[in-house]
Amino acid sequence: MPAVPGFGEALRFWVKLGFVSFGGPAGQIAMMHRELVDRRRWIDERRFMDGLNFCMMLPGPEALQLATYIGWRMHGTRGGLAAGIMFVLPSAVMLYALAWLVMAGGEIPLLGAVFRGLMAAVIAVIAHAVLRIGRNALGTPARVAVAAGAFAAIFGFGVSFVVIVATAAMIGAATGRLRPGWFGGGPRHPDNRGKQDGCGVPTLPPMPRTSMRRALKITAICLSLWVLPWLALAAWLGWHSTPVQQGLFFSKAAMVTFGGAYAVLPYVAQQAVESHGWLSHPQMMTGLALAETTPGPLIMVLQFVGFVGGWQHPGGLPTMAAATIGALVTTWVTFVPSFWFIFMGGPLIEQCGRHPGIAAALAAVTAAVVGVILNLGVIFAKHALWPETGAFDWPVAVLAIAAFVALTRFKAGLIPVIAVCATIGALIGG
Repeated sequence: MPAVPGFGEALRFWVKLGFVSFGGPAGQIAMMHRELVDRRRWIDERRFMDGLNFCMMLPGPEALQLATYIGWRMHGTRGGLAAGIMFVLPSAVMLYALAWLVMAGGEIPLLGAVFRGLMAAVIAVIAHAVLRIGRNALGTPARVAVAAGAFAAIFGFGVSFVVIVATAAMIGAATGRLRPGWFGGGPRHPDNRGKQDGCGVPTLPPMPRTSMRRALKITAICLSLWVLPWLALAAWLGWHSTPVQQGLFFSKAAMVTFGGAYAVLPYVAQQAVESHGWLSHPQMMTGLALAETTPGPLIMVLQFVGFVGGWQHPGGLPTMAAATIGALVTTWVTFVPSFWFIFMGGPLIEQCGRHPGIAAALAAVTAAVVGVILNLGVIFAKHALWPETGAFDWPVAVLAIAAFVALTRFKAGLIPVIAVCATIGALIGG
């Protein structure tokens, strides 16, 4: 058996991945599978799939958590930290710069026209996500019913995203025991074609033993890293300051972001836009478009929310300082829990993903996410197509339809579609 790759070699790969991981979670997972399982053979198919299934059951970005798990599995804590941090860091730096450009140049007519085109792209991207995720997630009548119920609950009655996810999980878990065929297992990796473990894969280090002492130690360290910076911020700026309230809100969001970024965006829009007023729906759409065009996890759009919220509600701080603090605290409380989940649950990953009740609960949650994402698309389309003037924006509608056709019918890449929409927006003007 070949040896496990050295930490330096693995670190170089994680750095490279952080700069090229475009395409959202599906593309990022496919890229890791191709590089780590097929090409480099650093981990076998079974362990990759066990890690993926476990990460899909967790709140937070599954692609980041999968990278963290593989890094941890090969090189322990330092490997997990290296993989996870480098998966996030390039995207965080790029999106910070883009957020500053948007807010500093927000009154430039050309920039406004560009973002008008980006709104059309966002509508198409969300519609494409509903179609793509729905094709994989709605394979049984029970899943279709859950998706329809989730859409009706959030669109018609304003039911909280958290309540919808919890209810779907309970339905799936209960049904998985009584009627296993109704929901079936959770979604599988699209590139998995039943390949078995093969020769030539390194023998990974043995799993650490689970113990109460280990669990308490990891929990104490991660909770301290998660909470103490936020408490220090509260002592400095006061409980009601925007960065402190952002830290509190996004700490809650980090615990309920099942199903990826598209699933949590309705919850963020409901709270950050409508309740707190940190930003507007068009600004949220701009953030999503920027997050789509940068590498790393799509949930990085939350950093944009934190930046814009701090910029527009600086309190007693300079505008740029408030925006920077908002971006930092949002990013910190969003991603630290992912490391906690992996380091805590790592020793159980290779067994937990095969539990039928958990698989059915995951399938039900994924189905509910389809309905929630559909609601997000309706909200964003409403604000993009009927702007503040009240008149229907025909150019944006036509551009959105063309972008959707390009994505679905002609399989155009996400980045080219967004670039073309932005260019057309600039040409037709604001």
